[in-house]
Amino acid sequence: MKLGWLAAPAWRLGLPMLAAGALQVASFAPLGWWWLQPLCLALLAGTVQRATPRRAAWAGWCYGLGWLVAGLWWLYISMHDFGGMPMPLAALAVLLLAGLLSLYLALAMAAAAWLGRGHSPLLRGLVFAACWLMAELARAQLLTGFPWIASGYAHSEGLLAPLAPWVGVYGMGAVAALLAAALAGLVMAPRRAPALLGVALLLPVFGWLAPKEFTEPAGELKVSLLQPNVPQDIKFDPARFGENMAALQAQLLGATGQLVVTPESVLPVPRADLDPAYWASLVQPFSQGERAALIGTFLGDAQEGYVNSMAGVSARQLASGGFYGYGKRHLLPFGEFIPPGFGWFVELMQIPLGDQAHGTNEAVFEVGGQRVRPLICYEDLFGEDFAGSAVGPQSATMFVNASNLAWFGKHMMQEQHLQFSQLRAMEFQRPLVRATNTGMTAAIDHHGVVTQALQPWTTGVLDVTVQGRQGDTPYARWLSRLGLWPLWVLVAAVLMAARLMPRREGTSPTRASAADT
Repeated sequence: MKLGWLAAPAWRLGLPMLAAGALQVASFAPLGWWWLQPLCLALLAGTVQRATPRRAAWAGWCYGLGWLVAGLWWLYISMHDFGGMPMPLAALAVLLLAGLLSLYLALAMAAAAWLGRGHSPLLRGLVFAACWLMAELARAQLLTGFPWIASGYAHSEGLLAPLAPWVGVYGMGAVAALLAAALAGLVMAPRRAPALLGVALLLPVFGWLAPKEFTEPAGELKVSLLQPNVPQDIKFDPARFGENMAALQAQLLGATGQLVVTPESVLPVPRADLDPAYWASLVQPFSQGERAALIGTFLGDAQEGYVNSMAGVSARQLASGGFYGYGKRHLLPFGEFIPPGFGWFVELMQIPLGDQAHGTNEAVFEVGGQRVRPLICYEDLFGEDFAGSAVGPQSATMFVNASNLAWFGKHMMQEQHLQFSQLRAMEFQRPLVRATNTGMTAAIDHHGVVTQALQPWTTGVLDVTVQGRQGDTPYARWLSRLGLWPLWVLVAAVLMAARLMPRREGTSPTRASAADT
């Protein structure tokens, strides 16, 4: 089959890629049409396998641009509506971010076209999947990483979901890319595609036939998750501090769980600047007995830096005159720390406490016989950062995510983050509960199923009984020891094989024939 637009002007090649990338976003929450992701990606796979490296790079960049603009458009809301950035500049910032992140995919697709040319459909498909994986790993890790809406999240349900405790989100994305290459092969060269399709289906079949339970129950804990529902435009308004903090006090003191969890930064001023009497009133219910709370605040000071933190209070900590403190380790560029040379940009957004210090505490918080691992906001996208807390006899039995997503409006972002938390629960087979300011406050079981949730943009307390889990998934074991390096080694092995194996006579990895284009 000939792909005629490959010989067309660049804009005619780019438009289908932009559309396919944007359409791929429908495979993620809130729509969750997981089957659409490999179908959209098949268009890119077929194009790359018949294009020159230069045009493959262009196709990859356009696909990435459509995907990331459609998937990250809500950043505009935080910059314009709440950050005060002028409308054209906020829109341009989203476009530039998507364009820069898409360079990873552009370079990867150029490599796929160069290394795949002249090889069998099977090896070309493996090269495409390896290069796709390479682009996703680069986006996840380079320059602090920004792996939002990585392709594997689309498969928190569906055919590839059983692979989560084996290979994790990036492995699932690579398998989906291999399936996409196989679908493209069925259309382009159906007589030569069966081998590729067979290999592409091996891992999904393995996922459905292999063992699925790696953890066991470790007791129950009653948890109260607070959703204050404070609009972002008044959260840091000094004139509203008294009203908001009184409402928080009433909500916190009225909660009945063994563990009470607030959203992140629920206290709009650093802990050191709080009225001591107010802080004493918040922690008093937890000064006796077995109850405890995790309260979102900023720890530290102006000299050493403020740390976005969860302060854990219980009778044991209070009796010793202190409290447990977990500080956010993986900070969001531009929102929580200022990259060198971008101070002017962050000042335009007018974000309170926009240059924070990194947290360091990795210890779990013990309450009611459970070992709780806090995660703050988008930290739960970086499973490799906390995989070590999910293995071993003293590993965490549950995860707690505290977030404030009011910065990003009412559409899509909250559902996306909930889906990402679901996949973390599946990878490590640990329950994960979420306390958020405006939504999605929810409880997720160890299979990634949302068991209970509050209606977004309402004020309330979600009382849930969480069953802790203990035991190690295969993914948790290798990720905690080796990080993401096994996936990088897999990429290198496939690309090296393609580089060294002989090609069909008359083909070149750098020049496309007229028949191909």
